[in-house]
Amino acid sequence: MHISTELQLTFHSKSDWISNSVMDTNEFTVLKLFVVGILVNAWMIRGLSATDGFNIEPTPLRPRKACNESRLQWEVEVCGEDFKRSMGHIDPQYWCNLTHFISEYNLFTLCTEEKSQIVSCYWPNPLVERYIIRIHKHFFSNCTLEQVVLVDPPDNTLTILILVPVFLTLAMIALVVWCSKRSDILA
Repeated sequence: MHISTELQLTFHSKSDWISNSVMDTNEFTVLKLFVVGILVNAWMIRGLSATDGFNIEPTPLRPRKACNESRLQWEVEVCGEDFKRSMGHIDPQYWCNLTHFISEYNLFTLCTEEKSQIVSCYWPNPLVERYIIRIHKHFFSNCTLEQVVLVDPPDNTLTILILVPVFLTLAMIALVVWCSKRSDILA
C-alpha cells in the first residue's frame, strides 16, 4: 500500500510538473506577446508624434507664373485641330455614339489639360471651357436624346413575373406550417 501511494504521488507530481511546464510555456508565450505589444505601441506612438518629424513652419509658396491666355488659346486650338482631324476619320453617322470616338475625345481632353499646365493656367478654365463647348456644338449638336417610351412587358412575361413570387410565398408559408406541426419529430 505504501508503494502504490508512493507511485501515485510520483505519478501526480510528474503530471503536475508536465502541466506546470505547459502552463509555463503558455505564460511565457503570453509574456512575449505582451512585451512585443508594448514595443510596437511605443514604436507607433513615437512614429506618430507630431513633434518628431514635422516642421510646423509654413512652407513658402512658390511664385506662380501668370496664366498666358493668348498662348493658351493658341495651344487649345492646336488640340482642337488634332481632334477635328481625328474625327474626320470617323463616319459622321457615328459621331453621336461615344464608343466610336472615346479615345480621340480622351486625347483631346488630355491635350487641353497638358497645354493649360504648360502655360501656367489652371484646368478647366473659362477659356478652355468655351473652346470645348464650341467643339461640342460643331460635332455633337445633332446628338439630342430621344425620349424613351416606356412600354409594359408582354402579358406572358408579366404573368410570370407576378406568379413566381406569389407561388414562392405560398410555398414558404406551407413549409413553415409543416415544420411547426412536425417540430416534435424534427427536434
